[in-house]
Amino acid sequence: MSGHVMVFAPTPRLTVTVDQPSDTPELHLHPGGQGVWQARMVLSLGVDVVLCTALGGEIGQVLEPLLVSEGVDLKVVVRDSGSGGYVHDRRDGSRQEIVDVPGQPLSRHELDELYNLALGEGLRAPVSVLSGPNEPSLVPAELYRRFAADLGANGGRVVVDLCGEHLNAVLDSGVFFLKVSHEELIADGRATGGGEDELARAMYELHDTGAENVVVSRADKPALALVDGEVFEVHMPRLEAADPRGAGDSMTAGVAAVMARGGDVRTAVRTGAAAGALNVSRHGLGTGRLDSITGLVDRVSLVPAGSRPQERTTPDELAERVAER
Repeated sequence: MSGHVMVFAPTPRLTVTVDQPSDTPELHLHPGGQGVWQARMVLSLGVDVVLCTALGGEIGQVLEPLLVSEGVDLKVVVRDSGSGGYVHDRRDGSRQEIVDVPGQPLSRHELDELYNLALGEGLRAPVSVLSGPNEPSLVPAELYRRFAADLGANGGRVVVDLCGEHLNAVLDSGVFFLKVSHEELIADGRATGGGEDELARAMYELHDTGAENVVVSRADKPALALVDGEVFEVHMPRLEAADPRGAGDSMTAGVAAVMARGGDVRTAVRTGAAAGALNVSRHGLGTGRLDSITGLVDRVSLVPAGSRPQERTTPDELAERVAER
């Protein structure tokens, strides 16, 4: 399975959604969680996925056949405690949370089994996506540090969308690509605000501490991308949002899919942006048609946002240089 992606999804969830697009209510059951949504989008882009996960309890028994039906090559560690899930009501057009069951932390034995399973698969894949747990306490950050170190040391490219202590952990080992939101950078104390200069400074610091390439999403503003040492604004067409969730996971998946096929980083970022933009125009996280995403990529551009903030010329410096001439 050359050119495939390994997705590490330690805590997938059962998502139950009540919807009513017409007169009759509908009940939708799907596997969910960051890693599952990322895997779904990678598959949408025509790249094979090995999904490494842990499943347990009644919810785990339901999740396993649902995950197989997604089309992934599923590798499972059976756990003693139960997997998590949630129930959402979307009948009035907005998403109301009815119940959220996070699941139990993985035991040390389960973590060891899952690590060995996923490491073996990751070493056979050109790109590995390390997706975060739905609750930070379910999987220790140290596991992610080891993962990034072992995969990177053996030539694998590691792609992550993490924050908090899990982000700190993978930076210690180094990653090829990091996607993070500006809200997460502020919450983590890496940025004091959402201004472009402030975020660019934070991106260079992330690069200097272990992230080779960085994308920062900015809600309704263009994302920022640090590629080859330069910061760009990611400009793309506006699409009306049907469900604003999932754009970040689709961005991460788009990057992983292009890199697994041997593409360059700038094409990967543009493809990820197109996948994210198309995802929010649809109901269903991590979904999209390959032909639609491909058609949108040509309309995504990377526009230079300037050099490192500390190297920018102030108006006074510019006036002095003109005077000297």
